[in-house]
Amino acid sequence: MPIEALLIFGLALVLDLAFGEPPNYIHPVFWMGKVISLFFRGSNRYSHRLQFIYGIVIFMLTMVLFTAVVFFLLWFLRGLNPVAYIVVAGLILKTTFSLNGLRRTALKIKSLLKADKLAGAKFELRALVGRDTSRLEKPQLVSATVESVAESSCDSFFAPLFYFLFFGVPGAVCYRVINTLDSMVGHHGEYEYTGKFSAWSDTVVNYIPARIAAVFIVFASWVFRAKAGQAWRIMRRDCKNTKSPNAGWTMSAVAGALDVQLEKVGYYKLGDANTPLVVQTIDKSLKIVITASLFWSLILILIEVAYYAAT
Repeated sequence: MPIEALLIFGLALVLDLAFGEPPNYIHPVFWMGKVISLFFRGSNRYSHRLQFIYGIVIFMLTMVLFTAVVFFLLWFLRGLNPVAYIVVAGLILKTTFSLNGLRRTALKIKSLLKADKLAGAKFELRALVGRDTSRLEKPQLVSATVESVAESSCDSFFAPLFYFLFFGVPGAVCYRVINTLDSMVGHHGEYEYTGKFSAWSDTVVNYIPARIAAVFIVFASWVFRAKAGQAWRIMRRDCKNTKSPNAGWTMSAVAGALDVQLEKVGYYKLGDANTPLVVQTIDKSLKIVITASLFWSLILILIEVAYYAAT
């Protein structure tokens, strides 16, 4: 199994770095969204208690549906043809994380900001953040982009591969279902009660990966001769400043490493405003986060190799 896991992970990583995201019509996350939208349609007409119970039922149903399909498909292919099993498993695993997609989106926003095309940058930024971008000034757009790069390092890369390490491809898919449920219904508003369980579950499954990601970001800042000591200090000081118990860890670590202050007005401030937020700050944050992610990949490979050698 470790050799198969190495091949599956290697294939998935190469596919992500070389090609990025597949088209929506064949992307499992796209279909997860379709199913979630169908299941939750009209659910807010019930009482708050029934909405909460309904949300738990739909959460379980959606998670089991996608995870079971992947589990039995791979189980069948493994018995049928090992090569087909590895190829399909690698393709599926790739769809659970997106390092290249995060990089491309951030660089696109950076390019628009550099050309002072603020309207275009605000539009693109909506793919990364949930806040209203229409009134943000240029430094605030830079801040929001850097924040998103840092926060997304967990749910776009560290977390799905954390669950792949312990539970294989079905584990990574299960994580992606939970994360997709949270992003669609786990917030205040129309689905506040039906999405409560999804939001809570997302917090739980990201608890350990977020802290792992933050430590790797501190290490990556040391590699780039950024302010690793300050990254650690700011991370420990400001990690609880966000409403989410997880998001503040990676964002504050990046803020400390870059010696900047990241702010969502009215919600939180992370780091100290010693260095101005400029377009190049996005590049620096990407270098640190991508390096941290690649080191995480190396650790996963070493764990699998060590396990294989021990057995």
